[in-house]
Amino acid sequence: MNEEDRVVPANRKTSSARKSSKAKSSSRGKRGKPRRGLFGVMARMFYWCFVLCIWGGIAVAGIVVYYGAKMPAATTWSIPDRAPNIKIVSVDGQLLANRGMSGGEAVGLHEMSPYIPEAVIAIEDRRFYSHFGIDPIGLSRAMVTNVLGRRFSQGGSTLTQQLAKNLFLKPDRTLERKVQEVLLALWLEHKHTKDQILEMYLNRVYFGSGAYGVEAASRRYFGKSARDVTLSEAALLAGLLKAPSRLSPARDPKAAEERSQLVLAAMRDEGKISAKELASAMSAPATRAPSYWTGSENYVADTIMEELPDLIGDVRSDIVVDTTVDLNLQKLAEESIRRLIDESGKKLNVSQGALVSIDNSGAVRAMVGGYDYSTSQFDRASEARRQPGSAFKPFVYMAALEAGRTPDSVRNDAPIKIGKWTPDNYGGKYFGKVTLATALAKSLNSVAAQLTMEVGPDAVVEAAHRMGIQSDLIANTSIALGTSEVTPLELTSAYVPFANGGYKPDIHFIRRITTTEGKVLYDGNGGGAPRVVKADIVGMMNSMMTGTVEIGTAKKAAFAWPSAGKTGTSQNSRDAWFVGYTANLTTGVWFGNDDGSPMKKVTGGALPAQAWHEFMVAAHEGVPVRPLPGTWKSTPPDTIVPDDIPSVDNNQPAPQPAVALGRSEPAPAPAAAPAPVRRPAETVDADGFDMPGDGGATASIKHPVPPGSVGGPTQKRKTSILDILGGG
Repeated sequence: MNEEDRVVPANRKTSSARKSSKAKSSSRGKRGKPRRGLFGVMARMFYWCFVLCIWGGIAVAGIVVYYGAKMPAATTWSIPDRAPNIKIVSVDGQLLANRGMSGGEAVGLHEMSPYIPEAVIAIEDRRFYSHFGIDPIGLSRAMVTNVLGRRFSQGGSTLTQQLAKNLFLKPDRTLERKVQEVLLALWLEHKHTKDQILEMYLNRVYFGSGAYGVEAASRRYFGKSARDVTLSEAALLAGLLKAPSRLSPARDPKAAEERSQLVLAAMRDEGKISAKELASAMSAPATRAPSYWTGSENYVADTIMEELPDLIGDVRSDIVVDTTVDLNLQKLAEESIRRLIDESGKKLNVSQGALVSIDNSGAVRAMVGGYDYSTSQFDRASEARRQPGSAFKPFVYMAALEAGRTPDSVRNDAPIKIGKWTPDNYGGKYFGKVTLATALAKSLNSVAAQLTMEVGPDAVVEAAHRMGIQSDLIANTSIALGTSEVTPLELTSAYVPFANGGYKPDIHFIRRITTTEGKVLYDGNGGGAPRVVKADIVGMMNSMMTGTVEIGTAKKAAFAWPSAGKTGTSQNSRDAWFVGYTANLTTGVWFGNDDGSPMKKVTGGALPAQAWHEFMVAAHEGVPVRPLPGTWKSTPPDTIVPDDIPSVDNNQPAPQPAVALGRSEPAPAPAAAPAPVRRPAETVDADGFDMPGDGGATASIKHPVPPGSVGGPTQKRKTSILDILGGG
């Protein structure tokens, strides 16, 4: 074989060897790829995380620069030398109250009780002296808690951030405000010491009930200077900062005390107090002194202070609030309530009263929230929910009229039983066939229950809400007799459409808010009131409720003006009401006891009607007389008396109405009237009822007021994703 022939196999062998070598190399490469691939994935993840962090940082920096550029120059930032003053004046310019700086001067940190700053730091910002204006640990904790809980439950703002917000920013819950708050907090930490920041905060923060600053709050709640505050009192003040209005001891002392105990526990955890001091403070809770302010006009001032944040945000400069309140009428109302309680309180076991008067535009002209503001700042006019009794019946009759009945429609007033419930009349008296006008004037419970069954409880609830009742109402048959609780303010406001011809205005206390230089911050003028009830229904209701004053249960209320209204008395005289109106004013009066204990046979036609009469006579002095809206006249005159003795078995269903539903027929000619049927005496009062269940105790008032449940459920604050993530 020649040489050329030998080359070919050699080349093939070499080629095969190379292929084998490449195959082995490829095999080794394939086995090694998983290790290099895992490392590569981790490397790529690290790389992209690093890139994202860089871009995220750039984005955050961009946001900070953008919103920071929109802030005023730092040279214009200055700390106000005092908290703002709020001057609240009556409709004719008389001073009602001063709030804000009026409570006392600024107090140095070294002058005030040392318990105050210790308590505030323990509950609000435990790392205050170690952070730089922002607390990353606290913010992270708040974010995690809020995200896991899916609601805003913890705040992450430091005391410095809160001070920055209160001093410089609007209350808007936006990203812009949060960024600017952080920048201002850093600036404050740079310009001032920690003690200076804490002192400024304590002298400016809102403590509820119109008290700005720790000195005003100390005098407001304890009648003493912040220099003399005890440990338990300091814990109460610090506890208010979470929700000043809701936790104010003037509004809800039970909630304030529970919060103060959490503050004391936090102080013990932080080593600020000893176990002995903790036990002593727990066993001797803070006691409130008579108010720093006196006079019933302060109930109005408290309400206005609660409304200001929603109207103009945080108050940062002196302002003047022009109200709708007539100070002369306010004093008249206060004097009437106090005089009647002074004269009859011990004899009739009545200790509290409230009065609200509203004009046809919805402007509140007077509001008295209790016997004496200096001893109890709980506002029974706007916050206490009580059973209205028969004062709720107008909404039952209005629903019936809207369903086709008229004041001349006749019903059989007789004992009835609805399930296990028997709505008895006062004293067991029954009058047989009566018109609706007579039934309302005499406040006959059986007729009101029949009408509720006819139109349905839902229709009654809808009518009440449409007229202005805001509280939740239970749609059952007993609602006819006022078993669902309402406040005097909302019940009175729901009568206003009867007085003004069927329109529901916005109930308001504030006309205008201006700076001391005259710049208008809020103007409440303008805006129409929607019609909520037809004019003919208003006329019929006014015709019927006039009977309450002329021939019915409120004869003591009558005076020279055409007037109408309705009395109400709850079980065992726990609550006594009269809500009445002229074409000029609608006024509601309530008497009772804070602990819900019964009065001694006090009905709506007694003390409430007397107080209403005194107030309305003075309020209408010199005012030209005007008729009530509507021209409806009863035909024939509503003079029905019993013409037969009804015989209805107590265990039978409600009797059929004497006339077809929705029809109006002349009343039968009265025959010789026998004495009305009288059932065995039961626990029923005038305008009252037998309420199934608790043996007569009111639903939410079972202990001395102000109990937390009286004011109704707490309204949850709306939150955004920013709140949840940012902790406030």
